[in-house]
Amino acid sequence: MIANLAADVQAFTSNVFLVEGDRTVLVDPGANFDVVERIRARTDDLDAVVLTHTHRDHVGNLEAVTDAFDVDVWGYDPAIEGVDHAIGDDERVTLGSDEYVALHTPGHKDDHLCFYAEDRGILFAGDLVFQNGSFGRTDLPEGDRETLIESIDRVLERISPDLSEMHTGHGPSVTTDPYDHVQLAARMARQA
Repeated sequence: MIANLAADVQAFTSNVFLVEGDRTVLVDPGANFDVVERIRARTDDLDAVVLTHTHRDHVGNLEAVTDAFDVDVWGYDPAIEGVDHAIGDDERVTLGSDEYVALHTPGHKDDHLCFYAEDRGILFAGDLVFQNGSFGRTDLPEGDRETLIESIDRVLERISPDLSEMHTGHGPSVTTDPYDHVQLAARMARQA
């Protein structure tokens, strides 16, 4: 079960995905709203926090979540404050009841990860790509358009054309032909 706890939040935040199952995991705690209350409305137990990347809108609520649930935080770079454990490129992690492969996808930010569950056809895309061919900003520190294009291409090589769900860092999740949205983002990033 995947729920976006920030779906109706009007504040500046990322999407916040609670992935329930054998291992209940929060993907990106977001910022500027009471995410702890929203987690507690669904579960009493959180096993871990996993980060797609450490931009402020994705991690502003991190300390509140770790204080409330006494959980460790997993991300690409444990040298960054708040990240307890590294998730390496191509490392496998369990989110909910499914195994995902972590894909290091810099270009928007150096520590950016996407998570792909091949068996279920689910992609957590973070801020790499979004609905309708949008893609992550490259005008922020650590942003680089060519690197972003390489990362999108890498994800396209790994995911199946039968991808069933794409959960993005902002905007709605894509459940109708999400692979096509990733392909479009690869084309749009080259044109912009």
